[in-house]
Amino acid sequence: MRRIDRRRQAERVGLVLTGLLAVLMLAFVVSHWLRAYPVTGWFYDEFLIAGSWMDHYLGTRVFARSFMWQQIATGVFVGIVAPLVGVYIVHREMALIGETLAHTAFAGVVVGFIVIAATGLGGSPLWVALVVGILGALGVQWLTERSRTYGDVPIAIVLSGSFAVGTLLISWGRDRMSIAIDIEQYLWGNVSTIPPEGARLMAALSLLVVAVVAINYKQFLFITFDEQAARVARLDVDAYNTLLVVITAVVVVGSMQIMGVILVAAMLVVPVAAATQIARSFRETLYLSVIFGELSVVGGFAVAIGQGLPAGSSIVVAAIAIYLATIAVSERSTPALSTRS
Repeated sequence: MRRIDRRRQAERVGLVLTGLLAVLMLAFVVSHWLRAYPVTGWFYDEFLIAGSWMDHYLGTRVFARSFMWQQIATGVFVGIVAPLVGVYIVHREMALIGETLAHTAFAGVVVGFIVIAATGLGGSPLWVALVVGILGALGVQWLTERSRTYGDVPIAIVLSGSFAVGTLLISWGRDRMSIAIDIEQYLWGNVSTIPPEGARLMAALSLLVVAVVAINYKQFLFITFDEQAARVARLDVDAYNTLLVVITAVVVVGSMQIMGVILVAAMLVVPVAAATQIARSFRETLYLSVIFGELSVVGGFAVAIGQGLPAGSSIVVAAIAIYLATIAVSERSTPALSTRS
């Protein structure tokens, strides 16, 4: 009994710390955006002063600069919402969907570069990628419902097809429109190039995703573990499936700023895989997934800043280390997951 109590207490502490960190990063993003106003400007200045003290004690030169906190804030948001959505994706055996939507978003980024060049409008190609990613998610859902092929064949087709379209558009844009399409950062992620609007976009998307999951928690749980029973209960399963795929696309587009197309699916899957090794209920899996996701981001950033390594890759390696650690301490090789809420 004492062991269970300590376990629950540790989970609560982890969730509280994660929540406080998310609120702090959200406050920074907002204060940076509204720094011309007295109150928010004061908070922004005090935040950078605190960063200077961190640099002094840690022997670094990054925390006194706003661009670094933009990157950290984006990573913190990713560490929460990616596992939050991923816990449903993994338990529905749809881990490949994250990779598919990442490749769709990759094509969307290329379309964004072309649209910006053709129209002369400014802004980030991520806005176009968000639209294309959502359309791609709807397309995947449509193919899955209407295709007579086996398993995840439609998902695999969209995965390879969207990447092929993206590469063709890169070649077309460079040859026909002379567009300098810098796609490298979106393939691997580039923590040093996240603009303020990118951090604000991720903050807004994170609030949206958390709200959607909180409101539809029971419905998502129902269709995840017993879709047929949900249909019998007259739940609009197709609508909730579509909603789940769409918010997954939203998370993927926001996360690819740090993780890149190649690595973004890892944050949907690895923290959840770690949580399932030791969790005893679905709700506990969800909580632990978010905690492990945040630990991966914090640990990855610590390694990246300390050693001058890419943040996205460092975060994924940290997540895998946590996964291996949970396997080592797990009391069972295949957890008997309960759907208790």
